[in-house]
Amino acid sequence: MSGSFIGRLLGPLLGNRAGETRIRTATAVGGLFTAIVGQAREPGFYNALAVPDTLDGRFEMVALHLLLVMRRLKGQGAEAGKLSQRLYETMVDDFETSLLEMGAGDSGIARRVKTMARGMAGRIRAYDEALADSQTGRLEVALDNNLYGTVDPVPEGVLPVMAAYVRACAATLDAQPLESLMRGEVRFAPMPA
Repeated sequence: MSGSFIGRLLGPLLGNRAGETRIRTATAVGGLFTAIVGQAREPGFYNALAVPDTLDGRFEMVALHLLLVMRRLKGQGAEAGKLSQRLYETMVDDFETSLLEMGAGDSGIARRVKTMARGMAGRIRAYDEALADSQTGRLEVALDNNLYGTVDPVPEGVLPVMAAYVRACAATLDAQPLESLMRGEVRFAPMPA
C-alpha cells in the first residue's frame, strides 16, 4: 500500500500518529517513574517505618510503588498495558544503570538485575492477592517477606502501619482517573504519621 497514492498520502499521517503515541508514552513513563522514585525515597519510610536504607530496601520501595501503579493500569486496555510494560522496563533499566554507577562488575550486574526481575513476578502476585483479601494478614506477610525480608526482628507495629499505607495507596490510585495516569500524573496516599 505504501507504493499507492493513498499509501503515500496516509503514510506520513499514520507515521506521525505512531510517533506521537511513542512520545506520549515516554512522557507518561517519565512522569510516573519520577513520582514513584520520589515517593519511594521519602525519608519517613527509612526512619519511622524501619525500611532498610540499603540497595535492597530502596529497590523494594520502588518495586512496591511501581506494582501499585501497574495494578491500577491492569485491565485498562492496550495502551495502559503498554504503559505498564514500559514502566516496568524503565525500572529494570534504572536499576541496571544504578548498579553500573555503583561500580558493580558487568557479570554481577546482569545476575543481580535478573534476580530482581525474577522476583518481581512473585511480588506482583503476592501483593495483588493480598490487596484483594482485606480480611486476613496476607499483606503484612507479603511486606514482611519482601520489604522487611532483611530486618530481624521487624519493629513492633511497623507492619500494620505499612499495610495500611499500601491499602490507602491502592485506594488512592483506584480513585484517580485513568487519563491522568496515561499523562504521567500520579498521586499516592500521604505518608503515615
